[in-house]
Parts: sequence; C-alpha cells; structure tokens
Amino acid sequence: MAESTWPEEFRDLERFADWCYETETERCAKRQASSFEELKTLYDGVLPRLESILAYLDKVPLAEIAERDRPLLQLTWALAEVAPAIELFGQVQVVDGYDVGRVTMERRGY
Repeated sequence: MAESTWPEEFRDLERFADWCYETETERCAKRQASSFEELKTLYDGVLPRLESILAYLDKVPLAEIAERDRPLLQLTWALAEVAPAIELFGQVQVVDGYDVGRVTMERRGY
C-alpha cells in the first residue's frame, strides 16, 4: 500500500480523493455521474471538517498552497459543488436547470 501524501490530520478524508479535481467542469461531471447517496456521503464526511480544513489552508496565500495540500482545497470545491444538490434540490440534477453538457467552464485564475 502506498504511503499517504495527505496531511496527517486529514488522512481520514483521503477516502474522498476521487472527488479532487482542479476544474469546475470535472467536478460537475463527477457530480452528474454520481448517485445522490454518493453526494450525501461526501457532504456528510467533509462538511463537519470544513472549518478545520479552511483554517489549515488559510495559513498560506492561495497561490502558495503546497502540492500535498492541494487535494484538501479541491475537496472544499467538491463540497461546494455537491452542497446545493443536498441542501436545496434533494437530487443530483439541478431542479429546472440547464443541460450541463452544453456548457464549458473557463478558468481565469483564482
């Protein structure tokens, strides 16, 4: 078994590594391809730790976050991606939303 590269205090969250994507397009695709139960598992696993994750990441400017800490940042983005599905819609798809396959997200820095 490979040794974890996650910060020790967050290694229990490594089970969500498959949610760690750099782009909004990738996170949206992951949400769309997941079941509501999978979204809920992520939400229930990460939300209680969000304050400690943000406090940990807040020690350095966003542009200087170490590579080993990048998955934690991406995990907060994943939580932001799935939270509306859990808190508002009660389903994976956006209620009365658009076809996400028709939109391409463009990243222009932070």
